[in-house]
Amino acid sequence: MEQTWSIRLIRFAAIFGLIGTFLGAQMSGNMDYSLRPIHAHILLVGWLSVFAWGIFYKVYTVKFKKLVAIHSILSMIGAVGLTLGMWMYNINPFDLNETLVMVFFIVGGTLLLLAFFLFVIITFLIEKPGKQQ
Repeated sequence: MEQTWSIRLIRFAAIFGLIGTFLGAQMSGNMDYSLRPIHAHILLVGWLSVFAWGIFYKVYTVKFKKLVAIHSILSMIGAVGLTLGMWMYNINPFDLNETLVMVFFIVGGTLLLLAFFLFVIITFLIEKPGKQQ
């Protein structure tokens, strides 16, 4: 289970890394840094955190396998929801209702917060070294 989710998280992180660096290059090329917060969150949440979680699952065996899937799904949905919600909140390119945009932003951030909380719990639920399969 951990190996499957490990590569999924790493691939997901790689996509976020590409998007984040592309966004940074665009901002630099246009000399318009209005998307700095979105750029930072894409790289810190979508690239760095998700990549670290993928490496953790590559290295450790978790006692309760379903938690790995729940955490991974929460983290991916949360990373997309937070960064997309932040982009829509700051730019609102589709002229959506402000309340809807804010709720989207908050839900994404909340799911990501739950993923971080669950990860803390998971770190205490690993197999002892020597018992890993």
